[in-house]
Amino acid sequence: MTSAAALPRRTRRPSWAGRNYTLLTAAAVVTNLGSQGALIAAAFAVLAAGGDGGDVGLVAAARTVPLVLFLLIGGAVADRLPRHRVMVAANVLNCASQGAFALLVLGGHAQLWQMMLLSALGGTGQAFFGPAAEGMLMSSVEGEQAGRAFAVFRMAMQGAGLGGAALGGALVAVIGPGWVLAVDAVAFAVAGGLRSFLDVGHIPPRAPGGGLLADLRDGWHEFVGRPWLWTIVAQFSVVVAVVGAADAVYGPLVARDSLGGPGPWGLALGAFGAGTVGGALLMTRWKPRRLLLAGTLCVFPLAALAVPVPVGPLYAVMFVSGLAIEVFGVSWMTALHQEIPEEKLSRVSAYDWFGSVAMVPLATALAGPAEQAFGRTSALWGCSVLVVVVTAAVLCVPDVRNLTRRTRQVAQRTPVSPADGVPLLGAEGAQVSGGTLASADAEGSAGRFG
Repeated sequence: MTSAAALPRRTRRPSWAGRNYTLLTAAAVVTNLGSQGALIAAAFAVLAAGGDGGDVGLVAAARTVPLVLFLLIGGAVADRLPRHRVMVAANVLNCASQGAFALLVLGGHAQLWQMMLLSALGGTGQAFFGPAAEGMLMSSVEGEQAGRAFAVFRMAMQGAGLGGAALGGALVAVIGPGWVLAVDAVAFAVAGGLRSFLDVGHIPPRAPGGGLLADLRDGWHEFVGRPWLWTIVAQFSVVVAVVGAADAVYGPLVARDSLGGPGPWGLALGAFGAGTVGGALLMTRWKPRRLLLAGTLCVFPLAALAVPVPVGPLYAVMFVSGLAIEVFGVSWMTALHQEIPEEKLSRVSAYDWFGSVAMVPLATALAGPAEQAFGRTSALWGCSVLVVVVTAAVLCVPDVRNLTRRTRQVAQRTPVSPADGVPLLGAEGAQVSGGTLASADAEGSAGRFG
């Protein structure tokens, strides 16, 4: 018979894992399991319909373009309406678009324009979902354990993504891409159902604003008024673009010519994913005092592709890179939660997302011409040097080096000097502003929400 003393131990959760946090984490795991497999399924659905590599790129671009176009509007909407309703509506749109995509593929009549249209609807849903989800997660955690909470959330997400990619690839081979897309539609439905139970009673009602454009301007002023914020977003707009181009274009080519084909490259990407899980696990224990200094010193695998190194060392580099980028991701979330007022979290997150993904289509499009003009090795070394230069430039910003973790609640509003309208600085050069302590996802700067 179970003793009464044993029951609390079975049901006990950490103090920081409240109801909203638990629902958000469970929903993110469900959607990441489905969406990672769906990315593979969509590519093979295009190929099965008679398309080529260029058509696969068009379907991927069709998802990215509306994501970039609607991100800022999505951030403003998420700060104006209850965030959980925005998230659920976006999940409904994603469920419907993936369900229609699955029916077309299963029926054997999918055309390229139809797949592009449905992918665009999915990207539109993500544009509204991402900023709302980021703001909702940050508002669900408080106290000194916020950094640990974000690390556990990201670990769950990254682990689900890693497992979803492996499972999705296997399922595409066994049951076909249409059924995998259908599973993703069901995953969005389940996640939307979980998110509908989120409680927003703790979030203060938003004061009536001056309209959508006024909200966007307000978010922009919050964004550009913090040098640590806009400089790191500018850094990662370059980093994410060149690393994304290398992974999407150069990596498979290097694998084909020097590593033995797609198998080793798939294992290398798996090593990167395992590194992100390891990095999140590390951050459940490690609390670096200088948040952004620790997070900005990341390792990227471009030079390893430029050499190129044998597969064994490449796996090690990819693992370390994944670990380092996850250290950045948790540190970045903690800094945003600590510094940004709660009522502006989604708008600021939207500018972060926008900066992180806006240059990816351009970089991917230019990767091929750059290889033809300079050669693959020179293009990869150029990418590596560019990453080092922008990272060194960001480390020259005092706020990036000096922003420190706080262990107490700070003011809810940014104090402003009446003389010049510039936010006042705290004792250690960090701006004093809203929030308590904590987070932000990846996928753009370092991994986002499913």
